[in-house]
Amino acid sequence: MKRITLFLLISLLSFSIYSQVNYLNESQADTEKRMKWFDDAKYGMFIHFGLYSQLGGEWEGKIYKEYAEWIQANADIPTQVYAMLTSTFNPKNFDADFIAKTAKAAGMKYIVITTKHHEGFCLWDSKYTTFDVASTPFAGRDILAELSTACKKYDLRFCTYYSIIDWHHPSQERNIDGDDRWGHWGNVRMKSGKKAEYITYMKNQIRELIENYDTEILWFDGDWVYWWDMASGEDLYQYIRELKPSIIINNRVAKRKIFKKDFGTPEQEHLAEAVKYRWEACYTMNNSWGFKKNDSDWKNADVVYNKLNEINSTGGNFLLNIGPKGDGTVPEESVKILLEVGKMLKK
Repeated sequence: MKRITLFLLISLLSFSIYSQVNYLNESQADTEKRMKWFDDAKYGMFIHFGLYSQLGGEWEGKIYKEYAEWIQANADIPTQVYAMLTSTFNPKNFDADFIAKTAKAAGMKYIVITTKHHEGFCLWDSKYTTFDVASTPFAGRDILAELSTACKKYDLRFCTYYSIIDWHHPSQERNIDGDDRWGHWGNVRMKSGKKAEYITYMKNQIRELIENYDTEILWFDGDWVYWWDMASGEDLYQYIRELKPSIIINNRVAKRKIFKKDFGTPEQEHLAEAVKYRWEACYTMNNSWGFKKNDSDWKNADVVYNKLNEINSTGGNFLLNIGPKGDGTVPEESVKILLEVGKMLKK
């Protein structure tokens, strides 16, 4: 009897091991089925929103010319000093219904929001950190839940951005060997022996995004750092697909120059000719992703409309960004442009 029981146990374990799906080798038919809504979507909204939004690209009286969401790096702000911004984060005017309604009127089919940018601040109440909305005056509201609900109301797909690098997490530190802000912060250093701990942290948070908000795309960034290799990216891809087989993941989960699943991500540019893999071009509406006080260099509706047509004509999707202000409101010019493009598409 014991031998039979042992044999059955071994057989069940073997079946479990060999029946595990290798999502990196997904069949073409399964890929086509999973990606259909993305192929049909063509046009989406990117939202860059975080602690940086309340600064508007300015620190201690100086406005920096670079991207506003990189203010910690641009101004070389120490991590603990930057973390004090949580005491003033209170986007009480964030209106998820208005944003989703605007996206719908603009002709968009999905929304991607930065749940954790490079600064490490989380837009949801995560069990795995206190560097999140639950530690701010905004505690009690859930931006991601509000936006996910609004997306369902207006028949939009709710999707989430998540940065691989994290300037706040104790596993990483400012790279003292860097020569400039990119060297110091862009190539943030992983502390010795801490990578496994951080990957566990990432996986735990990604599971929260999937289980709590039913995200339909995981949009990664920060894959360029030296300590993030192809093996790490492929392992994370497999882990996510096991959690939710139908989810779509961008190529920055691994090394973007090599990895093309599930779609490529040209930034501030787009491909002039069709390629053999899916892709999505992301653009800012002015010059910065995060809200910037002095950035009024808006793309007009004609420019946006033409970019959308050019991108779609060569097989790509267009992900157009808005950067809400620190109080949660969307710049009026952004709304005006989006609605005008929407009218042009209806014609």
